[in-house]
Amino acid sequence: MVNKVTSATVIGLNAYKVEVEIDTNNSLPAISVVGLPDAAVNEARDRVRSAIKNSEFTFPNKKVIINLAPADLRKEGTNFDLPIAVGILAEEEVIDSQNIKDYAFIGELSLDGTIREVSGVLALVLGLKELGIKNVVVPMKNAKEAALVEGITVYGANNLKEVAEHFSSAPLKPIYVNINDYLVQNSQEEYIYDFKDVKGQQKAKKALEIAAAGGHNILMVGTPGSGKTLMAKCFPSILPPLTLQEALELTKIYSVSGLLPSDEPLMTKRPFRPVHHKASANGIVGGGTNPKPGEITLAHRGVLFLDEIVEFPRDVLEVLRQPLEDGEIVITRSKMSVKYPAKFLLLGAMNPCPCGYLGDKEKQCTCTDFQINRYLSKLSGPLLDRIDLQIDVPRLTSDELLNSNSQEESSSQIRARVIKARKIQLERYKNEGILTNSELTPKLIKKYCPLDEKCQELIKIASVKYQLSGRRYDRVLKLARTIADLSDSKEISQTHLMQALQYRMMNLPEFHS
Repeated sequence: MVNKVTSATVIGLNAYKVEVEIDTNNSLPAISVVGLPDAAVNEARDRVRSAIKNSEFTFPNKKVIINLAPADLRKEGTNFDLPIAVGILAEEEVIDSQNIKDYAFIGELSLDGTIREVSGVLALVLGLKELGIKNVVVPMKNAKEAALVEGITVYGANNLKEVAEHFSSAPLKPIYVNINDYLVQNSQEEYIYDFKDVKGQQKAKKALEIAAAGGHNILMVGTPGSGKTLMAKCFPSILPPLTLQEALELTKIYSVSGLLPSDEPLMTKRPFRPVHHKASANGIVGGGTNPKPGEITLAHRGVLFLDEIVEFPRDVLEVLRQPLEDGEIVITRSKMSVKYPAKFLLLGAMNPCPCGYLGDKEKQCTCTDFQINRYLSKLSGPLLDRIDLQIDVPRLTSDELLNSNSQEESSSQIRARVIKARKIQLERYKNEGILTNSELTPKLIKKYCPLDEKCQELIKIASVKYQLSGRRYDRVLKLARTIADLSDSKEISQTHLMQALQYRMMNLPEFHS
């Protein structure tokens, strides 16, 4: 009799059901695994054999055939160890095969029968729930992560013997997690860097507040030592807390990537991903033979920080154009196509020229025009078009630098305004499938960013004077919508529009001139 055990595999961020079929026949003892397994799945033969024997069960003295169906789906990872072992125990009648019909099993086995944690459990359990599975057994260290999924009963097991006894004499206790309480309790964080420690730079701070409130991309251009990197490090301290939807999206990504801490089943803080300029294009957008998420996906619903952005190779920067526009990245290989979310906020910092002192009032720039043009050409027009705020961060004056008595606004004060603006957006877009102003489509811009006659005349003049492209025009309106939200205004006024134009008009060629 063929015994069937339900499990799943992850491709990209999506889970696919896998049926582990076990059959034995009277032949020389051996184990055969078929169904397009990778090396890790093939190696399960030895792990399962030892785990069963060391759990005080008898391994069949026959040929064991293991089929992973569907056979045309690539099977990767070690999470098939437990379902294979359960199938063999059902074949040996240690477990009643009728009792496991409504169950799915996920887990890696140690040689002594201990069940080890695996990656991607949240994605796997979400997929199994959608397939109608009612119960799932996972490693105990993954149990809280799996229990984040409502509508499916999760059991955590420490070893194979506990799983077998669950169906006979000692049922496992279901694991429950109150996801909303967990998110609230763990979302509070004390930040090392706070804006109260940043002297001056009021315009830059305001621009960063607008960026955080609406999820807008921002580029800071200024001389060395003006505070660009420090303000970037302070930026996470003013970001709003994650919503439940965002937390689950992030947890799924980090779980699949194997970066989710075992003691933290839910991502409760927005990611801040600083990337070195030596990073490859695949490292930033994702890739590999079996595609894995890159930095832009790990920064989903958070921040991707590129310090000295012009030091990155131009081809690496250009791959950011499509995900910045679409909020996702599609990685295509000959046998598969994988889509990852990438709704991140791009935070860039750079000097205005190779020496760093172009436009500085106190130190003379030593660069030639050719050197400056070559330096600035790393950032293409289409990429700059996708950056909503482009701001100059000048050198601090001696009065600002030495005035230790000035009271700078703290991050908590700025964050309160950001949270208020985000709540306005969440309420406004609750039926639109988006969360922030930066995600507005052209159709939604017409609906939520209407302009009165005076504003229309102003944007018309600006369009002619600054030769606004269609993309830049839309981004000005989205930026103005965020400035209006921070002012608690339902309508976009001329003041909001002029501020948005001011933040958008500082592009690098004009800065050079």
